[in-house]
This record gives sequence, C-alpha cells and structure tokens, in this order.
Amino acid sequence: MSNTPLTIQPDPANPKLTERVSGLDQDGRPVETSVTVERPLTLYLNGQEIVTMMTIGDYPDCLAVGYLLNQNMLRRDDRITAIDVDEETDTVVVRTERATDYEAKLKKKTLTSGCAQGTAFGDVMEVFETVRLPPDARLRTSWIYALSKAINLTPSLYLEAGAIHGCVLCQEDRPLVYMEDVGRHNAVDKVAGWMHLNHVSAADKIFYTTGRLTSEMVIKTVQMGIPILISRSGFTAWGVQLARQANVTLVGRAKGRRFLALAGTDRLIFDADPAAAGEEDQRHGRKGGRADE
Repeated sequence: MSNTPLTIQPDPANPKLTERVSGLDQDGRPVETSVTVERPLTLYLNGQEIVTMMTIGDYPDCLAVGYLLNQNMLRRDDRITAIDVDEETDTVVVRTERATDYEAKLKKKTLTSGCAQGTAFGDVMEVFETVRLPPDARLRTSWIYALSKAINLTPSLYLEAGAIHGCVLCQEDRPLVYMEDVGRHNAVDKVAGWMHLNHVSAADKIFYTTGRLTSEMVIKTVQMGIPILISRSGFTAWGVQLARQANVTLVGRAKGRRFLALAGTDRLIFDADPAAAGEEDQRHGRKGGRADE
C-alpha cells in the first residue's frame, strides 16, 4: 500500500471544528469532552438563495459547488466566475457566467433519507438516468482491505469528537481526499466540489463512505461518474436497486476481513486472502455499521 499522504485529510486539531464541553458521566463525576461544532451556511447561486445547510464549516467552496452539481443546478460546462465566502454572515455565493433562475425547481424539493439538511429535487434522476459508468473499472479485494485500514487509522474529527460522517475519494489502494461533515450528503458534496474545481477524473476512482449505502449515496456517486462505492456500513434496498440499475460496484459492511458486494460484482478481482486481512482493531473501529454484524 502506498504511504503517499492524502491531498486533503481531516484536521481534528482545528479549534474551529470542535469545542470542549463539561458535564457529568454515568457515575456523576465531572468530565470534559470534545464535541463537533456545527453552524449554518447559506448558499446563493448568483443572486438567488438556494439553501441553508448545517455544516462544520470547512471547505465551504467545495461544499457549495458540489451541492449545486449534485442538484443539477450547476452544469459541468458552466464557467464559475467567482466563489465568495463570508464567514461573518455564514454565506457562500457561487457566481457563474450563465444566468440562472431555479425558483420553480426549488419548490419541488423533497426530504431525503439523509440526516440533517439533505434535500433532493424532483428531477434529480435526470442525470442519473443518462450517466454511463466506465465498464472496464476493476476492484481488487486487496484494495478494499488496504483502504479500510488506512482510513480507519487516519486522525479524524470522528475519532476526536464523533457525531460526524466521512467520505473519501480513493484510487486503487490509496485514499486521496478525506472530507467530514455532520451530514453524509455534505461530505460527499465536498468531495464532488473538490473534484470539479480541480478537474479530477472520476473514471479510475473509488468512493468510500462511513455512512449507509442509501439511494442518495448511490445517486451522488453516479452523478460524479465514479464506478465503485464502498462503505463500512449497511445497505438500503433502494440503494442496491439503483446501484444495479447504474452498474455501480456496491460494497458494504467492509470491516476487517469481511465485506459484502451486492451490485457490480463482475468488477471484483479476488487477489487477497481474507484471513490475512485480520479483524478490525476495536481501538480504531467506528460505530457505524456495527449493528449490521
């Protein structure tokens, strides 16, 4: 496995992302613990207010662009002329050369299965139905084991304070970009925005999430053009159905030497002995997905 450092990884030492809070434990003893900070961020596209999201506040430019892409409000060929972030007013404004007006579209938004402020729009399936994922992508089982271990051992806000989701853009056995947020939809949007702003190809990438493999996660992975989606957590039936429809390789419950593939299994190359991978060290394990065991 490559020891190349991640391009972006969590910064649990950032004082803006966590706070120390005092309280009492189960025995009535005073304790102090770290908790994750969340704050509102209002997104504007040109002159129109789009949504207010609850977020930890890092990488607002990536979050804004990824959100707009995944809601089909920003086209892949749109020219972004400016991204203005104002920390005092908790706003981010994305400006494009193309004039935009999504008043009618905003009225059709519906709540998704994601936590916090996730929304999807009535025609979100437009892009999903037309994307064609690369058929020649492959997933070696040795990469699954290597990625699970590397991501588990990466210092993160989750390990520092909990109450957060993580999404990681990977290539073969290497994690590249690791984003966290209070909602998994925010974390995936940050990755999508980073890829778009940095002109990163999706065809040879793997997407890893610590959250459940829901319809929302599958749809956004397809919209990004990534053919492989891995999680340490479980599946929803619609998530599996959509993955099979779009030919996404869907791997869940990836912990230690175990994993379960329910879609796109023709991409798997079994090149590793599961026994050699060993069990997950409980000191580094995450709570996500333990109920699936």
